[in-house]
Amino acid sequence: MRNLGYPLKQGLYDPDFEHDNCGIGFLAHMKGRKSHKIIKDGLLMLENLEHRGGQGDEVNTGDGAGILVQVPDRFFKKQTPFELPEYGEYAVGMLFLPQNKEVRDDLKRSIELILTEEELKLIGWRDVPTDDSMLGKAALNSMPVIEQLFVASKKPLQTIEFERKLYVARKRAEHELSGKLKPEESFYFASFSSKTIVYKGMLTTAQVSMFYLDLLDPAFESALALVHSRFSTNTFPSWERAHPNRYMIHNGEINTIKGNVNWMHAREAKFSNNAFGGDIQKIHPVIDKNGSDSSMFDNTLEFLSLSGRSLAHSAMMMVPELGRIITIWTLTNEPFTNTTVRLWNLGTDRLRLYLQTVKKLARHWTEMVCDHQGTM
Repeated sequence: MRNLGYPLKQGLYDPDFEHDNCGIGFLAHMKGRKSHKIIKDGLLMLENLEHRGGQGDEVNTGDGAGILVQVPDRFFKKQTPFELPEYGEYAVGMLFLPQNKEVRDDLKRSIELILTEEELKLIGWRDVPTDDSMLGKAALNSMPVIEQLFVASKKPLQTIEFERKLYVARKRAEHELSGKLKPEESFYFASFSSKTIVYKGMLTTAQVSMFYLDLLDPAFESALALVHSRFSTNTFPSWERAHPNRYMIHNGEINTIKGNVNWMHAREAKFSNNAFGGDIQKIHPVIDKNGSDSSMFDNTLEFLSLSGRSLAHSAMMMVPELGRIITIWTLTNEPFTNTTVRLWNLGTDRLRLYLQTVKKLARHWTEMVCDHQGTM
């Protein structure tokens, strides 16, 4: 039975204190050249992070592991039975869906209706080929059905506009449909983007490449790979809480998470943004309360960057230097005020964040790949 929720507060356990502490890695071609070698090397790096990941009472059930890569256009055009537009003109959603077929089919129809209402065109669904023969009982019992959703915009859009449209559609699906399902019938977008895709789960580091057969195909190419091996310190693992998140991977604990989440909820009533326009109301609440501290951080970072700020600016708002106001004109040519510095208070927490970036920032920002990927 799948269950996204934490156990109830009992004894010395309190779900408010859920945190992660993990192993992370990043690999990219400096000139943005896509290859399957990046995938293989990324998976090898992930396997070498086994000592940073956790396991339960079964050695073949991991706390979580995964990889984020660029959308493998050549691979998908070879594998899908339907015709795909040019790279960047379609998006792929990586979904964890309920095991119950009737519930799953109803859910997919509801998602498709939201896509239509948001002026997105359904291209098709694809079953993700997997091999679960090596998984432990706990991972198998909670394993979702994994499918990919392919969509395009009904009208020409810039990349950031397309990503924003996908974001609004995803948030609507999460808010409007999740409450109608039982906990064991829940669904989750591991990713939904025209640029990147996430393969992850309640796996050990070595199981990722064995479980997701797509990753072994020579046509599966990327210019970058972000990998993560999860160690659930005082937490319960799940398929959904594995990393990478949609925008970042994280090693550490955010000790000030509850206060920051409360502040974000308090600000939402006053949110106004020209980029989102009237859609701003559709994305509330920004933060998924069922997520880990890392995913809540990711929720906020995603919202800020899609609101019109560069990823560099958004990241500096999320992780300000301590003790002084920051100006990052040299990075992004954007003003950085005391107001933005105080958006997300991390205290003295130590974070290691590997992020995708939108721009090529010469001298002060090393270009890692073309498109919108990079590191910080």
